[in-house]
Amino acid sequence: MCGIVGYVGSREATPILLEGLKRLEYRGYDSAGIALLNGKNVSVVKQPGKVRELEKAIKVSPISATCGIAHTRWATHGSPNLPNAHPQMSTDGTIALVHNGIIENADALRVQLQKEGYLFVSETDTEVVVKLIDLLWMEDTLLEEAVAAALRQVEGAYGIAVVSSRDSNKIVAAQNGSPLLIGVGQEGEVLCGSNAAAVISLTREVVYLDDGDYAVLEPSGFRTYHLSGTEVARSVYQVTWDLESVEKGGYEHFMLKEIFEQPETLRNVMRGRLLEEEGDVRLGGIRDHAKELAEVRRIVMTACGTSWHAGLVGEYMLEEFARIPVNVEYASEFRYRHPVLEEGTLNLAISQSGETADTLAALKEAKQAGSDTMGVVNTVGSTIARHTDFGIYLHAGPEIGVASTKAFTSQLVALTLFTLYMGRRRQMSVLQGREVVAALQELPDLVEEVLQLNDEIRDLAQHFKDARNFLYLGRGYQFPVALEGALKLKEVSYIHAEGYPAAEMKHGPIALIDDDMPVVFLAPRDSVYTKVVSNIEEVKARQGRIIAVVSDNAPELKGKVDHMIRVPHTIPSLLSVLTTVPLQLLAYHMAVIRGANVDQPRNLAKSVTVE
Repeated sequence: MCGIVGYVGSREATPILLEGLKRLEYRGYDSAGIALLNGKNVSVVKQPGKVRELEKAIKVSPISATCGIAHTRWATHGSPNLPNAHPQMSTDGTIALVHNGIIENADALRVQLQKEGYLFVSETDTEVVVKLIDLLWMEDTLLEEAVAAALRQVEGAYGIAVVSSRDSNKIVAAQNGSPLLIGVGQEGEVLCGSNAAAVISLTREVVYLDDGDYAVLEPSGFRTYHLSGTEVARSVYQVTWDLESVEKGGYEHFMLKEIFEQPETLRNVMRGRLLEEEGDVRLGGIRDHAKELAEVRRIVMTACGTSWHAGLVGEYMLEEFARIPVNVEYASEFRYRHPVLEEGTLNLAISQSGETADTLAALKEAKQAGSDTMGVVNTVGSTIARHTDFGIYLHAGPEIGVASTKAFTSQLVALTLFTLYMGRRRQMSVLQGREVVAALQELPDLVEEVLQLNDEIRDLAQHFKDARNFLYLGRGYQFPVALEGALKLKEVSYIHAEGYPAAEMKHGPIALIDDDMPVVFLAPRDSVYTKVVSNIEEVKARQGRIIAVVSDNAPELKGKVDHMIRVPHTIPSLLSVLTTVPLQLLAYHMAVIRGANVDQPRNLAKSVTVE
C-alpha cells in the first residue's frame, strides 16, 4: 500500500526522491518522509499529510546528498502522525528504514528488543525492524549482512529499503509479499521503488525482486541475494509505457483522464488478438498451454474489489459460451475456508496491479492444491504474472486514480477474449465467434459515443449531489455493473451506495425506498429487460427517484423514470462495458461537486499489498 523510492548515484537525490514519491502517492498519503546520506550522517525529514507537506519542510532546510530513500505512507500500525511516519530510525540515528507491509511477529520482537534496552518512540512495526537490524549488526560486517540477519527473524510481509551512515553510499532493499523493484539507471546510478512509476523518469529497465530476496544498490551497480546469502540472478524487464502515461495530460484528475482513455485501452487489449474470419482469438500468453486448458472442468476465479466484479461478468460469459462451471471467490476469504480444488480446476487470478496480497495468497493456495493457474493482470513482470502458469496482459498502461476505471473495462474485454478461446474449443460455433469478434471490434467506438454524455451526466450529478444513499440494480450481466457502479460512488464521493440484483430488491432493500432515494437501474435491451421494467414499476410505486441506463429509446419507460441515460447497443455480454462508463462519470462528477479528493479518496490506497 505504501510507496517506497530509493536512489544512489551521482546526482542530487532529493529532487529525484520527491518526484518518485509524487508518482507513488496514490499508494498512500497519510504521511511522507525522506532519509538522505549526508556525508557521515543520516538526515531525516518527515511530515504528516501529503508529499507536498514534506516538500515544504525540505525547502526550509535543503540537504545535499547523492543517496537516499523516501516513503509515502498508508497507515497500518499506528495513527498517521509524525512519530509513526517513515523513515524509522535506530536509536543512535545511524540507520534509517522505510517499509511497506505488516510484520506479524512485531510484538514478540518488540518485547525481545526492550529486554535488550531498546526504547520505542512510535507505534509502528517498522521501528521494530530497524532496531533489530541495529541489534544484530556485528562489528566489521556490512549493512546487507545485518539486514539479512534481521529479516531471517521477521515473519510477515515487507518491502523495505535501508540506508546507514555506518556503511554509506549504499541502499539495501528487500521484499517478501510486498513488491519492490530495482531501476537500472545510467552508468553510476541505481534506483528502487514500489513500482515502475517511481523510477520511470530515469529508466525503463527494471528488475523485480522475488519473495525472500534482498538487493544491494551502489553506484557501481546492484547485486541480488536470497536471505540465505546465496547470490541470485533476476531478469531485467523493459517498461512498455512512458512518462506521459503517469501525467494528467490536461485533465483535472487522473480518474477523468483514465475514463476518457478507455477507447484506446480497449483497442490495446484487443490489438493483434482477434481472428475475424475464424471467429477466434490469438492469445500469446496461453498459446503453449492448449493441453491444460482442454482438460479444464471447472474455473475458480479469485479477485478483490473491482476485479471481483469483473470476475462475475467473466463467470456469466464462460458459462454461457464455453459451458464451463465457474466460481468467483473473494480472494481474502478463499484460503481460509479450505476450498475444494479437484483435478481439472483452473485458478484464474484477476488483479490490475498483479500485486494484490489477498489474490497472491489465494494463488499460492491453489498452486499448493495442484491447480493450474492463470493470471489476468495489467502490470508486466508483476508477482502474479511471474507466478502463474500462463495468462493475459491488459496493456492498459498505468492506472493512477485509486478508483479503478480503465482497468475494469480492460478486464472485461480480456475475459471476453478468454471466453472466445475456451468457447471456440468447446461448443461455440464459428458464426457465434464472428459475432463476438465483430462486437469487440466496434466496442471502442461505442465507448467514445458514451463519453460524449459527459456534460449530460455532470448535470445529472448536480441534481443528486445532496443524496445520502443510492441503490444500484441490475440483472444478468448488469448485476456486476450495479455492484461496480455502487462501489465507484462510495469510493470517490463518500455517498453510501449498494448494488443488488434487481429482483432481490423485494427481499429487503425495497424497505429503504422513498422520495429521497435515488435508484439507478441498469436496463439495456437484453433478455431480462421486461423483468427490469417490472422492477422499475415497483420502485416508481414507492416514489423512488429513478435513473435508468438504457440502450435504446426505451419507450416502455416513458413517464416511469426521472432520468434516462442512453448508451449504444451491442451484444449482451459486452453491454456491461457500455453501461459501466456512465456510472464511472456519475461517480466522478458527484465527487467533484461535493469537493472530495477524487484521485486520493480518504482511507484508500491503490494497490492493496497488505492483508
